[in-house]
Amino acid sequence: MTLLSVNLNAVAQLRNRRDLPWPSVVGMARVVLDAGASGVTVHPRPDERHIRRSDVFDLSALLRDEYPQAEFNIEGYPSEDFIALIELVNPQQVTLVPDDPAQATSDHGWDFHANNNFLTSVVQKLKQPGRRISLFCDPDAGAKGISAAKATGADRVELYTGLYGGCYDDPARAEAELAALADTAAAAHAAGLGLNAGHDLTLENLPAFQAAVKGVDEASIGHGLTADALLMGFPEAVRRYREVLEG
Repeated sequence: MTLLSVNLNAVAQLRNRRDLPWPSVVGMARVVLDAGASGVTVHPRPDERHIRRSDVFDLSALLRDEYPQAEFNIEGYPSEDFIALIELVNPQQVTLVPDDPAQATSDHGWDFHANNNFLTSVVQKLKQPGRRISLFCDPDAGAKGISAAKATGADRVELYTGLYGGCYDDPARAEAELAALADTAAAAHAAGLGLNAGHDLTLENLPAFQAAVKGVDEASIGHGLTADALLMGFPEAVRRYREVLEG
């Protein structure tokens, strides 16, 4: 069974279009958790174009006080400011991504060989009992890349599924992307790493992904789920994504 973590970045981005407190990121977190999501994910970027630093603290308090069983996953590039934020908030999971501040969204995984010393140092700083470290991973990282990821001391890798998600009108390319994802997933399991997935997963492409890529522990889904929620509401969207993920 794959757990669902709802990424709230799109909710925050909509709120930030106006100098108003709605839609409420905390309020929507409460909605998706009540609907059965296992946790929430945020990516607080330096320019605060969607999730703000204040959101991180507000969500941490919500989960601590009202949903102690839910998991808080914070994504980000491991700058000094990000590491300091993690130490203050102490989420259950930290996902390290190789984002440049100018990127619109995460669009590639780490080069685990080139960044091995850096990532090992960061993982050692952040890892502690009760806190899992995950590394954003290209779909074609393969056994060699996974071996380097394992050497950092991380607990999991998160498969970047954006390339697969972009194949919505190209079935042949989608098959090739799924094959790469499946191979890297198998390598992660063989290395003893846990496995997450995220980016552009939808109700339409999730069934094929779940059939091809075995043993995904958690999927972080935001854009697709939010788009569906505009039509059906967040509780129903969460229910439908859980239905696919839990098989």
